Order: sequence, then structure tokens, then C-alpha cells
Amino acid sequence: MTTTTSNSARERLIAALDVSTAAEARSIVSELTGIVGAFKVGLQLFSAEGPSLVRELVGSGQRVFLDLKFHDIPNTVAMASAEAAKLGVWMFNVHASGGVEMMSHALRSATDAAEKASISRPLITAVTVLTSDEGDRISEMVTERTWAAKQAGLDGVVASAREAAMIRQTGALADMTIVTPGIRPLSGTNDDQKRVMSPGAAILAGADHIVVGRPILNAEDRAGAASAIVAEIEQALEADI
Repeated sequence: MTTTTSNSARERLIAALDVSTAAEARSIVSELTGIVGAFKVGLQLFSAEGPSLVRELVGSGQRVFLDLKFHDIPNTVAMASAEAAKLGVWMFNVHASGGVEMMSHALRSATDAAEKASISRPLITAVTVLTSDEGDRISEMVTERTWAAKQAGLDGVVASAREAAMIRQTGALADMTIVTPGIRPLSGTNDDQKRVMSPGAAILAGADHIVVGRPILNAEDRAGAASAIVAEIEQALEADI
């Protein structure tokens, strides 16, 4: 087992900071630093603590995935995307249902803001369909929205692991970064997620990064739970060589 492989496995795991206070978030970050590759700040924590905590995490050297799913008129999303870029986050997302024009504006605005600040532009991913959704047209909608994100020039999509293989098998979409939520260890519960998959299976299906919240946050030993997921990712990467 090489260090390179281990680092690659670790970098694929994003721990969701789905908590209500900066103190809780700092505690989780302290427990998981060096074990996971990035931390997700979503609507709950951002609404409670705002951008100052994001700046703090970025300033301490953490990779932050800002998961706010921007979805509004193109100009509004463009302005929000510029602010996200200026925060120095590693990645943020928009909602693909906003359309190609909205996503294109987000990309241009974030690119301009990053250039003016002399920082790297964040990866921009488009949410296709929430993993809590079910229905007969899910696969069709994911495909349509992934094509829209590709047309807009975005870096990737947020999609269920169940659709990751389909995206990977579509030649023109194969280079899109795929971020997969709805990850549940085999021993865990699905909670309110419908289209779920285990960490190793998600990686084998084509996910580049997996987002894990409650299975880590609710564990008695968070570091141990995260380490077990990284080990499962590593086994999947080795099996896929």
C-alpha cells in the first residue's frame, strides 16, 4: 500500500459539516483533519455562521466545498458565484435546473473574481437531481442536466452514485468530475436518502468524490468511521487498477 494511493483515497472523501454552530464544526474539523480530503459547508451551517467560518476554514488550510446550490436568475447567481470564489473555497455548486445561461454566468463571474484576487478559481459543479428524489425520469434528467453543465463549461456535477456509471459511459461526459452524496456504509441506515450506495461501490461506479455526513458525524468515533470509509475507498481504487 503506497502513500500515493492512500492520499488519493483520502482526498476523495468529503466530510459534511451538517451542524448548527462554528464550535461544533471546529470540533469535527479537529477530529478529522488529515483523515478526510475536504469539508462541506452546506445551508445549515452557512445560515447559522455565515461566510466568516468559511474564511476561517480556508485560512487554516482546509479544502472547503461550499454546498449552497445557487439557483436564481443568471445575474444573481453570477454575483453569488463571485463572492464564493473570493472566499477561496475549493469547490461550490449551482443547481443545473437553472439552465445553461445561469451556469455560464456563474463560471464567468467566478473566473473573473478569482483572477482579480489572484487566487485559483474554485471547481464549479452542478447539482443534477437530489439523492432524496425518486421517479421514472431520474436517469433522463441527470443526463440532460449533465449535458447542460458540460455545455456551460462547468467542471462537473453532483449526482447519485447510481447515475455515475451512466455519466462515465457517455464519451463526451466522461471527463466531468462527479461528486456523489447519498453515501451510506453497508452497516448504516439510509435516513431520508433514497438513491444510496456504499463508499466503495460509489467509487467503482465512477464517483471522483463522495460526501458523507451522518455516518461520520453520528459515530462515537468519528475519526475511526472516516478512516474506515477511506480504507474502503482505497480497496475500490486498488480493485479498479
